[in-house]
Amino acid sequence: MIFEIIKLAIDSLRVNKLRTFLSMLGIIIGVGAVIAIVSIGSGAREQITARISDLGSNVINILPGTSKGWGGRVSKSSADIFTLELADYIAEVSPSVKRVIPISQGSALLIKGNFNIQATIIGTNAGYAEINNYNLSQGQFLNDDDLEDARNVVVLGSQLAQDLFGNINPLGEKVKLNYQKRDYLFTVVGVMEEKGVGFTGNLNKQAYIPITTFMKKLSNSRFVSYYMAQANSSEEASTAVGEIEYFLTKYLEDEKKEKFNLLSQDQILDTVSSVTASLSLMLGGIAAISLLVGGIGIMNIMLVSVTERTREIGIRKALGAKNKNIMSQFIIEALSLSGMGGLIGIFFGWLGAYAIAQVGKWPLVVTPISVLLAFGFALIIGLFFGLYPAMKAAKMNPVEALRYE
Repeated sequence: MIFEIIKLAIDSLRVNKLRTFLSMLGIIIGVGAVIAIVSIGSGAREQITARISDLGSNVINILPGTSKGWGGRVSKSSADIFTLELADYIAEVSPSVKRVIPISQGSALLIKGNFNIQATIIGTNAGYAEINNYNLSQGQFLNDDDLEDARNVVVLGSQLAQDLFGNINPLGEKVKLNYQKRDYLFTVVGVMEEKGVGFTGNLNKQAYIPITTFMKKLSNSRFVSYYMAQANSSEEASTAVGEIEYFLTKYLEDEKKEKFNLLSQDQILDTVSSVTASLSLMLGGIAAISLLVGGIGIMNIMLVSVTERTREIGIRKALGAKNKNIMSQFIIEALSLSGMGGLIGIFFGWLGAYAIAQVGKWPLVVTPISVLLAFGFALIIGLFFGLYPAMKAAKMNPVEALRYE
């Protein structure tokens, strides 16, 4: 009996294919959007988590006090406290700290022939690549002699090297760096391996120069942007944070801790996970609204279908069909609409997530739980919005139904 009802329900949906598709459209969009958004959020979170794990839990970022992060605004009074000497002091007085890497950062135009590329310029020292677990595909990273002599040497990110030189070996080649409307000529000494997106932006579009060169020739300042400190081990990271905080509080006479911020990798990971999870939840909720719209569409189509098939319902009742048989048929039709829409939505959601993951170069993460929840919600929507039309059909008086024109 149940198979016969299912067959009748599916046959009725085949009668008007366009209307069936349009009634499923809201469900398709809703399920697809939920799958894609959750996948994108999970993929981004996984990539950032992997990036933080690469750095290790023993890395501590020391930022000016008014900074909200690498892109935050920093007041002049707060920024003009971080010097090369202070970095050495922090390392000397903190037993749990292995080293402190000073970093200056800015934006510049790299020019080679007719090619102009906007890039992030990182002024740093020889330990920067090691503390960040960066590897080179060609040449070498900055060394102590480069810093001591403030040489005009540069290590290019993989994308910069490709954009500027194509298939030509860039090592030893000259590249012009335009910073604040002044031109400087640099020699390429290395090319980084391809990376993804980090805290300072697209790592493949970053260029690294000696921090002494940055300070003496580009910024003409004795102050740096921020520090990266490395604890002796992951176990000593929290101790290192306490030592750095105590020293800077005394050294800067800053009992309220307004002139500096300390961010451990664990803190960053917790913040990133919380933000991405909240964002995915919010966007997923917005996408779920289209499921409700799809459910309303199903209900409207089902009500039209009930009206169009009034005589059919009357004939079936006259031949002995019970109210539950009529009701079951229309509920199955509604579930079929939402179920097929859900399956199609899963496919297009996966396709969209895959395309965006390829563009963003982060992992594709489509979890079974997100698929099951989206599909299950689609079925619930179909059941809920199909219930009223089904009850309306089941309650029809067979005599009045047979008289319907």
